[in-house]
Amino acid sequence: MAARRWVWGFVVALLAVAAAASWADDGEEEEGRWEPLIRLPTEEKGGDAEAAAAAPASAPAAAESVGTRWAVLVAGSFGYGNYRHQADVCHAYQILRKGGVKEENIVVFMYDDIANNFLNPRPGTIINHPKGGDVYAGVPKDYTGHHVTTENFYAVLLGNKTTVTGGSGKVIDSKPEDHIFIYYSDHGGPGVLGMPNLPYLYAGDFMKVLQKKHASNSYSKMVIYVEACESGSIFEGLMPDNLNIYVTTASNAVENSWGTYCPGDKPSPPPEYITCLGDMYSVSWMEDSETHNLKKETIEDQYEVVKKRTSNANKLNEGSHVMEYGDKTFKDEKLFLYQGFNPANGNITNKLIWPAPKAAVNQRDADLLFMWKRYEKLNGGSEDKLKILREIEDTIAHRKHLDSSIDFVGKLVFGFENGPSILDGARSSGQPLVDDWDCLKKMVRIFESQCGSLTQYGMKHMRAFANMCNNGVSEAKMMIASINACGSYNSVKWNPITEGGYKMNTTKIASPAKMPTIIATHCARYTSAASAVPHVPLSCPTACARHAVQSAAARSPRHCDTPCTSPELLALYPLSTPPCSAASTASRLLRNSPSPLVLVLHLRYTMAVSGLPTKSLLSCSDAAYALAHTSPSCASASRTHAAQSALPRSPRHCPYAGPAPPSPVPLLPDVKVLYPPLGAALAMEVRSELRLPSNGVPGWYFDGEQPA
Repeated sequence: MAARRWVWGFVVALLAVAAAASWADDGEEEEGRWEPLIRLPTEEKGGDAEAAAAAPASAPAAAESVGTRWAVLVAGSFGYGNYRHQADVCHAYQILRKGGVKEENIVVFMYDDIANNFLNPRPGTIINHPKGGDVYAGVPKDYTGHHVTTENFYAVLLGNKTTVTGGSGKVIDSKPEDHIFIYYSDHGGPGVLGMPNLPYLYAGDFMKVLQKKHASNSYSKMVIYVEACESGSIFEGLMPDNLNIYVTTASNAVENSWGTYCPGDKPSPPPEYITCLGDMYSVSWMEDSETHNLKKETIEDQYEVVKKRTSNANKLNEGSHVMEYGDKTFKDEKLFLYQGFNPANGNITNKLIWPAPKAAVNQRDADLLFMWKRYEKLNGGSEDKLKILREIEDTIAHRKHLDSSIDFVGKLVFGFENGPSILDGARSSGQPLVDDWDCLKKMVRIFESQCGSLTQYGMKHMRAFANMCNNGVSEAKMMIASINACGSYNSVKWNPITEGGYKMNTTKIASPAKMPTIIATHCARYTSAASAVPHVPLSCPTACARHAVQSAAARSPRHCDTPCTSPELLALYPLSTPPCSAASTASRLLRNSPSPLVLVLHLRYTMAVSGLPTKSLLSCSDAAYALAHTSPSCASASRTHAAQSALPRSPRHCPYAGPAPPSPVPLLPDVKVLYPPLGAALAMEVRSELRLPSNGVPGWYFDGEQPA
């Protein structure tokens, strides 16, 4: 009950923040232009008259004078609760097209699950303003669904057609005289930007791609706009000023960005909408572009206008600091060089079409607001309403778990007195978030393997992991601290394999609830865990004497490469009573799992930790060979096989250096029990659920099937 009261208190507070429209004077009409005239700092008093007298040049003629304009537009999220990110990107596309940028020169990344979502009150359309029209029509489906990846984004930007996967295959095939505009909208955190498919975009990798693009001499100038929380951290201390790249971000390195046109805001979305329609920084630059002559407005002009509006007129109670990075020497260039020129704006009066929003919602709270509004609209007592309530409670509970777990990890690593301040400490301006970006990825991977997915909310804790790297924390120390902090946490819903910040597995499970029961088994001749079976004792004395295991509560078996006689290790992996054998453990697994299914890794590959793709999922015949030819010592466990469950909390995997198994391999009695064959029908069901090719590809097969 206490937890539920806490949930309601949190939701009420959130709604109070979202309902900022009530602060406005009752006499103020929504249709009135509360900011009737925006005049740029560089404009003279007669600027409007000059704009009226200007002869609007055609967009094609403008394009000929600047080489080719290219653009990459990225919505880095999915789900109806993140409606605003795809709405932002679709709106940006329409602005560029009206400006004469050719469709073949604009590459769009969006998951494309919003327009035709069952929750969309206007099916087939997307709006980015309460009174705005459809911005979805005509937007190309270049990279959608599972093809919206960091790898594809990098390949597109570099113009590498051979490395893009799926999608239209369109890339930025730019030349030295061309101009490039990049716009990104999504969640973020210190040093990272979200993507709907793992892995996230890490700042260190992004900088290498930008430097490689510059070294290829394939553009003249580039402008990048980024909408995300802590988006300044992507470039702070990293973005050089000699790449001919100018960047603005929605926030600095330590603050959130804000969603807008949300339920309760003023202006508020139409009543049938239960989610935010846009983001403050994004709608600021786009609505500015739509109401200005971009042959007159400079990059710096727009930066200043957007900076003021995004900071809520410098009040910052519901706004953020727009920042700029990179090469600032060409800020005086006109915006039409990057966004094109719409002839209809030749005689523009520089007036906003609609009033600017007076309220906003923190990016990280927008999903809770969406869930709450959905809850409000459902009929009282319905199963759907109760389901949404449970989802709200689960989401808030996982957020509290992440906050408390990271805090506790910090205390274990740095001491109870100094831990919190070390984790939260921001480096001085001009320094990058972290010195070793690979270390940052490893810290995230280790934490998620024990504590569940960071989720979009948990990206805010990336600074804590960076500070561990900056203070020389080892992987082993981080692992032990994470185990102690999260050893009993059930992360089934928050699977780091499908929801995490570091790429553990390229397979995206459609719905864990629809999956067959899956058994995860362990190295040597002993079972050590069952991810889907919570009541099986996992720590057999015989197994622990040879191999490290973990309690059933944690649902996460582990491998070790240190002697099991280590007092520290024995403390982490206590023996169970009474003793159990492999056969009896397998028997219990089977009794508790009416539809057992085992996905086994090839012995010579790793998957969960190393991030290798799912073609590592192979036959249990290989497992049989390893079990018959491997001594069950803790040391050899680090060189042998570990089975992999498609459910969360999967064991780490070790490469097998022995000879290739013969074909066919006779199955040992224990192996037949531990690795029951799938059969053709179940194998097809698994392929469908995991979205694997139905006809097989080289290197992918399940036991009972012929290798493809």
